[in-house]
Amino acid sequence: MTRGRRVVRRGLGFGGTLLATLFFCASMTPSLLPRTWEYQGVMGAVTAILGYGVGASAGAAGRAVIRYRPPARWVRRAWEVMLGMCAALTVAALSYSYGWQRDLRALMRMDTEITWYPPVILAVAAVLFCVFLTLARLVRLGGGKLIDWLDRYVPYLLGHAIGVLVVASLVVVFFNDVLFSGFVATMNNVSSVANETTQAGVRRPPQAALSGSPQSLVGWDQLGREGRTFTGDALTRRELETFSGRPAEQPIRAYVGLQAAPTPRARAELAVRELERTGAFERPVLAVLGATGTGWVDPALGESLEYMYNGDTALVAVQYSYLPSWVSFLADRDRAAVAGRALFDAVRARWERLPADDRPLLLVAGESLGAYAMERAFADLDDLVERADGALFVGPPHANPIWRDVTTRRDPGSPVWRPVYESGKIVRFAQRPADLAGEPRPRVVYLQNASDPVTWWTPRLVVERPQWLEQPRTPDINRQMNWFPLVTFWQVLGDMTSGLGVPPGHGHRYGALIVDGWAAVAAPPGWTAEDSARLRVRVSGR
Repeated sequence: MTRGRRVVRRGLGFGGTLLATLFFCASMTPSLLPRTWEYQGVMGAVTAILGYGVGASAGAAGRAVIRYRPPARWVRRAWEVMLGMCAALTVAALSYSYGWQRDLRALMRMDTEITWYPPVILAVAAVLFCVFLTLARLVRLGGGKLIDWLDRYVPYLLGHAIGVLVVASLVVVFFNDVLFSGFVATMNNVSSVANETTQAGVRRPPQAALSGSPQSLVGWDQLGREGRTFTGDALTRRELETFSGRPAEQPIRAYVGLQAAPTPRARAELAVRELERTGAFERPVLAVLGATGTGWVDPALGESLEYMYNGDTALVAVQYSYLPSWVSFLADRDRAAVAGRALFDAVRARWERLPADDRPLLLVAGESLGAYAMERAFADLDDLVERADGALFVGPPHANPIWRDVTTRRDPGSPVWRPVYESGKIVRFAQRPADLAGEPRPRVVYLQNASDPVTWWTPRLVVERPQWLEQPRTPDINRQMNWFPLVTFWQVLGDMTSGLGVPPGHGHRYGALIVDGWAAVAAPPGWTAEDSARLRVRVSGR
């Protein structure tokens, strides 16, 4: 048999098989959010191949260090015991998985009657595992041939070292510069085409107070899809008056799309000129909003504030990417940081030119990657409190530096999933309206669901048990969830793709809780808890 056949067609290794099975069974356990059987099959394959790699590497290292080889009959008996144990564990994990998923859905008040096919899950995972293993062995085969060739010209150890480095470098380059970069480029092309479309029912606004109108400095075609939705679907005076029962102002919404100017600074400066044109600096409230990758701004962020102030507000946002938020976060989050900093600095510089007693309330807000963009406009919490009158961050990613610093330095005894910082005098964390009740009123509010994978996903999950799985554990996380090296990292990463597929109050869904966030940070005079309750109903319905 040739070397190629020996490498590609060889049987499974003992350590690799054992770890692959344990990893597969661990992937069946619940994570933050419910999943479908199809996704479970893919997750099982990915985690199994990771386990096989770890087990095979450990076995190879052990054989290199330990010269002793047990008798063949011992090896055969060990295989029989191991395979029997693996089969039992696999059957048990598949059997329990249905109940785990139902429990998780019940925890989030979702329908527990789900389709779940354990035999098909196993089949999908097995097929994909074989594909991944074959590809890995082809890479190993290529590396072996390269090392054999190098051994002819350089010393044995040097040839092996060079061969391993070359193969590792090629694999990294292939995955990063070919697969991932190609994926990002494809997503960018697809998203740029989508950016040229307009959401059904959205029309160019006639009101001068809205970007994209005939009087605007930013053309309707320069706003992008999400910018056109932001201004074209803005609240009307009639809607505001229906809620308030008194005459309302036309809200100001300024937006600059990616195509409107070539650089982040130029787009920020254009946004300030658009604010000046609309008279935004004469309004009592001016909010700088961070957008997600595609330029999307959560409608509840703007509408809640506009309802509170009966339209006497101004909102501004800019687009910095075509990519979906999760792709932008993984591929180029620095672009979000640069855009957020450029926009806030430009608005703040113009705001400072106003008389001190005639300046609007300067607020910042953002959701998900938009929260990251606006946080990065500030050096730290002190800088945020000094330069902004209030901040509302919704579903902050784990990469947010201020969020991470405040969470790390939380008051002793407060859990990481609902931290208390300096008794809540400046910063407050909330998942429910009651979390924001009482005094003192905070300057900064983080809306943070305990089951939000966007907040909890971090590369450190590969090797470190997260604090949110320690006691006391939030009721929103399944009691059966545990941490497994590598496995939990992939589970939570996968949860990010389904973060919006759960009811508000779970995952990455915040809904009308944004009303309470703004009420805590920047409520107008006379605003009451009853007003917040009415507005929650209004925002939820819209």
